[in-house]
Amino acid sequence: MTDQELAKIANEVRRGIVTGVHAAKSGHPGGSLGAADIMTYLYFEEMDVDPANPSRAERDRFVLSKGHCAPALYAVLAERGFFPKEELETLRHIGSRLQGHPNMNDTPGIDMSTGSLGQGISAAVGMALAAKHWDDSYRVYTLLGDGECEEGQVWEAAMFAGNHALDNLVAVVDHNGLQIDGTIDEVNSAMPLADKFRAFKWHVIELADGNDMAQIEAAFAEAREVTGAPVAIIAETVKGKGVSYMENQVGWHGKAPNDEQFERAMAELAAEGEEL
Repeated sequence: MTDQELAKIANEVRRGIVTGVHAAKSGHPGGSLGAADIMTYLYFEEMDVDPANPSRAERDRFVLSKGHCAPALYAVLAERGFFPKEELETLRHIGSRLQGHPNMNDTPGIDMSTGSLGQGISAAVGMALAAKHWDDSYRVYTLLGDGECEEGQVWEAAMFAGNHALDNLVAVVDHNGLQIDGTIDEVNSAMPLADKFRAFKWHVIELADGNDMAQIEAAFAEAREVTGAPVAIIAETVKGKGVSYMENQVGWHGKAPNDEQFERAMAELAAEGEEL
């Protein structure tokens, strides 16, 4: 696909995110919108997955370590054809397959149940180690938040992955500089992230604009060429990307738009889609 085609899909993913969170009247739109481009690239270009056979043993795996950004994952999976897009309107409803955090037991395309921050990357490391043990060819991808990197378990997992040279593992840090209580600098910054991953024997790629498809493509292309070490992509993103009043606003970390805000967001995304 071309970068423009991927950007158009990411725009549709953002519409799905806003639709789901508005219908739920709760959820996490900010980080979901910011990660939409990276997750779109993963599912439409990078990863070997099959919506018709989501449990295929040879598939690549994805673990959403920042599990509260499930609206983005659901919107991408729906756009990719794992389940109907109409189902996004059931987000967080009783009986829905689309709960507030990913559930691998109920939802097609979910490889790991996540939610407790820091634990997802450990699961991804385990998957990558299993592939090495059984000589399987699949690759493992995980997405973390920069606030999540304040968790000690992240660095235990990073240490293990580096020491075991898990070059079938790619961890992407969604670095938007904001978390639920404020900026990461105000709360408990884990910076410099790149230096920390390097210290744990990872190959680090610093992605200057994690909302730009050409740069995302280049980062994952470089990651595929790395041997003998896991890869960390530190991606600079804009929290709330695509909805003007949500961009770089910490208050939209975990809040649903009201009806008026929903209409404004969808109009902005529709206009962006037309430009693309």
